[in-house]
Amino acid sequence: MTIETLERVETATPLEIRKALIARDEIALIDVREEHEFAQGHPLFAAQIPLRRIDEEARWRIPRLETPIIVYDNGEGLARKAAVRLQALGYTDVRELDGGLGGWRDAGYELFEDVNSYSKAFGELVEHRRHTPSLAAEEVQALIREKADIKILDARRYDEYNTMSIPTGTSVPGAELALRARTIAPDPDTTIIVNCAGRTRSIIGTQSLVNAGVPNKVYALRNGTIGWTLAGQELETGQVRTAPEIDNDAANAARAHARDVAYRAGVKHIGWADLYHLQEDEARTLYLYDVRQPREYEAGHLPGFRNSQGGQLVQETDHNAPVRGARIVVTDDLGPRADMTASWLAQLGWEVYVLDVDWSVVTLERGPDGAPAKRGPEGRYKRPYEGTDNKAAAMQAYLDWEYGLVAQLERDGTHGFFVI
Repeated sequence: MTIETLERVETATPLEIRKALIARDEIALIDVREEHEFAQGHPLFAAQIPLRRIDEEARWRIPRLETPIIVYDNGEGLARKAAVRLQALGYTDVRELDGGLGGWRDAGYELFEDVNSYSKAFGELVEHRRHTPSLAAEEVQALIREKADIKILDARRYDEYNTMSIPTGTSVPGAELALRARTIAPDPDTTIIVNCAGRTRSIIGTQSLVNAGVPNKVYALRNGTIGWTLAGQELETGQVRTAPEIDNDAANAARAHARDVAYRAGVKHIGWADLYHLQEDEARTLYLYDVRQPREYEAGHLPGFRNSQGGQLVQETDHNAPVRGARIVVTDDLGPRADMTASWLAQLGWEVYVLDVDWSVVTLERGPDGAPAKRGPEGRYKRPYEGTDNKAAAMQAYLDWEYGLVAQLERDGTHGFFVI
């Protein structure tokens, strides 16, 4: 790469980026440091691709070569190298953040810690606005000891649940909740308790069931497995309990309730002709996601659709759709998982659609979606809610950070979230 090419990398000011975010223009604000450094502080809608992974990840995560991309670091000299590499990959609108992370801070704009920050901040906003009901770890433990009529549903990925879980809990990953809750707890007198590792997925999962009109009392386990551990209570490991299969009546009932939720969130249902129209728009980035579980996806999926479990798509939107202002189309073969996922993405400010078509007339593709290989441990941020060896101080600090996110969202002023 020549010096002349290096000099052609332009800059964007923090104010220009903020204007684009507020106007909902397409923009990919990319932190090219390692994940650990990213987690110490970044703009709300920044996504993270380390310099060493640009060749593997950029074309997958930022599929449109004309996408406006802004790269930054914190003075380490990585951003210029990343910009040049992106140009070499064919991207035509790549700029550096003027002044890097320090320039953002000096402009008086907020820096958010941790990973998946804006989804987590949104979860706190949901609880704040809807007063999502919750129970403390000690209260749930007492219900378990009393053999009360409860069902504990773990809204995380199955592998997280299998690593460590609340005693008696069943794995029901986020987007599956509205589809399967009535089958798991058919008696409306049964209390449902939704948990995750921290707060976000239990809040979103609980509120999903409330929004979908489940007749049972539904509570989030306050602070998830972190709160459970800080209360001095034991977790189970290696559990394999999963939700039972559902019949046609249950699927139809869940479909009606989930569609109503999506409608209230302003989600549009589209068919093949509408999808083709969106795909023909070369001026907009379009993400297509099948939100079922990986085993279902790999057994047969619509051509061109990637896989991201619905709950994880909401939790890790910055990773799955780093181009803020892009369009997202979601689908699943039954409907409720796509509708519930779309309802949350809409509230997160996305232009989102549900592809509602007859899968039986399509030749399905099989196997994984071709996503880049997962990252290794290099540069990874140690999450205080994963695994079983976390220090109490780190877990409490994480909870304290989450409690402050609503106020930080208000100070930042760029989010555009709403809560139905």
